[in-house]
Amino acid sequence: MYLKSLTLKGFKSFASSTTLKLEPGICAVVGPNGSGKSNVVDALAWVMGEHSAKTLRGGKMEDVIFAGAGDRKPLGRAEVTLTIDNSDGALPIEYTEVSVTRRMFRDGASEYEINGAKARLMDIQELLSDSGIGREMHVIVGQGRLSQILESRPEERRAFIEEAAGVLKHRRRKEKAQRKLVSMQANLDRLHDLTDELHNQLGPLARQADAAQKASTVQATIRETKVQLAAHQVKTLSADLSDATSRAEMAAEQVEELQDALETHTATLTTTEEELRTALEQAEAAKHLWYRLSAVAEKNSATLRIAADRAQQHNDVSWSGPDPEQLLQRAEQAEEEQYELDEAVEMAAERLESIQEEVAEKEEAARLAEKEHFAQVRAIADRREGVVRLLASHESATQQLESVTAEAQRAAEAVEQLQEALDVAAEELADATDELKSVESNGAGLTERTERAEKEVADAEARAEDLRAAQLATERAIATAEATIAAWEERLRPSDGAAVAVRAAEDRRIGISALTAHVKATDGWSVALSAVLGEVAEAGLVLDSSDDSQADALLEALHNAAQGRAVVLQPRSTKAWRLDTAPVVGEWLLDHVECSEAAQGPINSLLVDVVAVETSADARRVVAEDPRLRAVTPAGQVFGAGWAASGHGGSTPVELAEKVAAEKRGVEKKKKQLSDQQAALDGALETASEMRTAAASARAADQEYKAGKRAAEQRVGATQKSYEAARNQLERAVTNRDQVEQRQADIAEQVEELADRVSRVDNEDHEQEPSTAGRDAAASQLQQVRAMEMEAKLALRSAQERSESASGKAESLRRQARHEQQARAQHAKAQAARQAARVMAQAVQEQASRVGQRIAEALERADDNRTVTEQSYKQWQATMSQQKDKVSALTAQLGRLTDSAHSAEVARAQAQVKIEQAVESALEQLGLTAEQLLAEQLPEDFAPEATRAELKKAEKSLKTLGKVNPLALEEFKALEERYNFLAQQLEDVEQARRDLQDVIHDVDDTILTLFTDAWRDVEAEFPKVFATLFPGGAGRLVLTDPDDMLTTGIEVEARPPGKKVKRLSLLSGGEKSLTALAMLVAIFRARPSPFYVMDEVEAALDDVNLRRLIALFEELRNDSQLIVITHQKPTMDVANVLYGVTMRGDGVTRVISQRMSPATSS
Repeated sequence: MYLKSLTLKGFKSFASSTTLKLEPGICAVVGPNGSGKSNVVDALAWVMGEHSAKTLRGGKMEDVIFAGAGDRKPLGRAEVTLTIDNSDGALPIEYTEVSVTRRMFRDGASEYEINGAKARLMDIQELLSDSGIGREMHVIVGQGRLSQILESRPEERRAFIEEAAGVLKHRRRKEKAQRKLVSMQANLDRLHDLTDELHNQLGPLARQADAAQKASTVQATIRETKVQLAAHQVKTLSADLSDATSRAEMAAEQVEELQDALETHTATLTTTEEELRTALEQAEAAKHLWYRLSAVAEKNSATLRIAADRAQQHNDVSWSGPDPEQLLQRAEQAEEEQYELDEAVEMAAERLESIQEEVAEKEEAARLAEKEHFAQVRAIADRREGVVRLLASHESATQQLESVTAEAQRAAEAVEQLQEALDVAAEELADATDELKSVESNGAGLTERTERAEKEVADAEARAEDLRAAQLATERAIATAEATIAAWEERLRPSDGAAVAVRAAEDRRIGISALTAHVKATDGWSVALSAVLGEVAEAGLVLDSSDDSQADALLEALHNAAQGRAVVLQPRSTKAWRLDTAPVVGEWLLDHVECSEAAQGPINSLLVDVVAVETSADARRVVAEDPRLRAVTPAGQVFGAGWAASGHGGSTPVELAEKVAAEKRGVEKKKKQLSDQQAALDGALETASEMRTAAASARAADQEYKAGKRAAEQRVGATQKSYEAARNQLERAVTNRDQVEQRQADIAEQVEELADRVSRVDNEDHEQEPSTAGRDAAASQLQQVRAMEMEAKLALRSAQERSESASGKAESLRRQARHEQQARAQHAKAQAARQAARVMAQAVQEQASRVGQRIAEALERADDNRTVTEQSYKQWQATMSQQKDKVSALTAQLGRLTDSAHSAEVARAQAQVKIEQAVESALEQLGLTAEQLLAEQLPEDFAPEATRAELKKAEKSLKTLGKVNPLALEEFKALEERYNFLAQQLEDVEQARRDLQDVIHDVDDTILTLFTDAWRDVEAEFPKVFATLFPGGAGRLVLTDPDDMLTTGIEVEARPPGKKVKRLSLLSGGEKSLTALAMLVAIFRARPSPFYVMDEVEAALDDVNLRRLIALFEELRNDSQLIVITHQKPTMDVANVLYGVTMRGDGVTRVISQRMSPATSS
């Protein structure tokens, strides 16, 4: 068995499909670093089931898919196919060639195939495990794997031997059996719990089944007695229902007759209510009209006041500024003066210029004379020193002159540019200044207008506050009056006896009202009326005059209640009557009393014999003349034949009733006054709102003016700064230009001087001794003209100062004249606006006066209309009250009849409900209908009481049995069957558990045998291999726990030749690699595998150790296939096939192969 081929598609750097045709023996994979050699090792490990990304040198499993390089895009999947030659049948599968494929997608999905058929990872691992290849992959020795072997724990080293011995397959079987055993234990525990629970339930359920059998007999007896009692009850209730139905039908006929009468009166009441609603609408409309007119009147009054104020405020304002014509004349005079001064300056400048020209000529002559003298002296010196140095100085000065000339030109251009910028800044400054003055002239008067508007707002708000205070005072007065009315009405509430009468009337639906609501004294006779009536003043008046039994019923209720005394008046339909004889003094008290129609009869009976007199003497006289009469004074003194009465405790009910009525009238007036105040307040608030709006507009305009002024001032400041900056830059530029020009002149003079010196050196006939006479004469003439120049400069400075002081005066006066003309135009415009506003205000004032008169007339008419409509509403209200009293009486009578009918109907319904309940109960409990119960034949000697006693006895017997489960028999049988089934299942699970434990024991024995045999062979081979790699050295493998061969680890002891150390950590890197290789080769010898993969395992070895390792490779080649990743030429020499791995700039690995004739190592 050997690896026949390896195909890679999209795996790591193998972007294209690449196939390595492998041969038996040693296959060497060579290539430069980073070309993808180790990716071949990773592909072998991955296709054989490796699932650790770290082992594959990645961070996650998706890293094995080609990620793209250069122009190549990333791929979506990686696929590796390994073909194995199975001619010797090493793999337990009936194929001579086996292909294992693993495929992975970027979404994480994986696929496995064996010879093209879908398979699982476990299938592949079990297929390869019989050939000594497991998940530890000991046959693949990758980079860094040698150090991991030595640094791993002893238990981890054991896994290499187990994998080579084929133990991993059995260990997986053991782990699978242990997992099944753990899950089976949970099921076993559950079965134990279920069987125990069912066993505990069987005993009580058996007892319940016995009780159910006994209860069935008693329940049959109970049903028979219940059927007889139910039939008897239904028959009895049917007779009661027939009787109740007859009584209910009779009562319903009586109610129907009274309802017809009530409908007639109700229709009349409805008509009255419609009339009352119409009157109310008219009254509300009149009130609303008056309310609106009041608000309009208040608003018109405010408009009148504002118009008057504005007419006074918009008076003419005279202008106090200077005359523009005078300013223009002064400007012309200033221009003339400026012209004269400019002429004087010009003449002084011309004279100075003439003198300066003369000075320049004299200076030039003196300079030339001095120069000539100096040149003569210097020429003598130059001839002595030579001309070479002089020519060099002349050339250097000429170059400096050219440079300075260019610099002077640039400085002049900069001055011109800055002068243009200064002119632009001056224009902007002038524009900003003019704009500021224009804003200031346009904003004149805005502040005054704002202050005037705010004053108008304050006046309007003060007016509104005054009206609000008056309204609040009126509301407080109304609240005080209503509190007083409530207190008086509380005193008018009926006494205990009267309260009993009222409650009795309500219970009996009898209309009753207090007498004080129907009686009123006039002309100040309230005290007298109260004194005469006495306790009758607190009487209750029965409103229905047609039924005398109502008053009797109330009196009977008072008597039965025994809770006080009360007087009940029964109205009479008889007309009022008087005594035939008139009193000798005074008038009948009835002439001073007003009462309603209902109270007229009782009041007439009570006061028919009472005479109203002014004094007590008159009262005695009346009584003396006719002893049948009584007399009363306004103070409440009552006289009769042989008796007199006077005094009372506080106000009487009649007085209180009159006070309440008077106070209510006062409240109505105050409410009317409050309504007037509300209308005025609304008008004032609306006016204040308009004033606030106008003030806000004025403030906004003023703020806009101030903001514009600030912006203009800021612009003036900014342009002023720009102008100053431009002027400073220009001054600096001019200074720089002057300095450059001066330097240019100096260098030009120097050049000219050097040229002259050169020419003089060439002139051999020059005087040897220079003369000073010409120089002295020129200096004397120069001194004279300089004195004249100083005088001319002084004269010019004086003229310039006078001209500068007068300069700009004319333009300033003209600018002032223009501004004055604009201001006068603005003032004239404002004056015209004020004149128009004054005319408008006067027109508004006149119009408001006329409108005010018309509003007053309309308000007076609206007030009259409001009074008329309110009186009409009150009249209809009184009519409706009378009709309501009639309807209430009929309603009370109807209520009593309705109650009777309702009682009869309730009795019928109760009988119906009882029989329905009895039938429903019989249907639910016994399953019998009403017809079946009525058809039930009762025994002739049926006795309900005896039957009920028999029923109670049977129910008691059933109760003695306790709670009976009627399904106990069926439940007991089902539970017993389930218990037997679970018991059998429990036995089966216990047997399966024992079988699994036997399997685990057998697997342990197999593992122990396989590992022990393999360990002994590896233990024997390791010293031999170690001695081959380390001649003269010693090494061995030691078990950490020899007593427990199933879990023991393996320690490695190594002592290279010439060293006494045994600790692996003290070995060198090469020694560690050889030690790890010795252990692996020992395993390979003890349990050979079909192939081995070595990835640069000899990288750390020197030439001698490499030769020793190659000797082992040649030994292993006899039985196994070796795939070696290497950079060592000796290793390549012994290879049967060379595979060259390359990678170009596109990042894709390519492979070429070459068969070799392997050399024999010495």
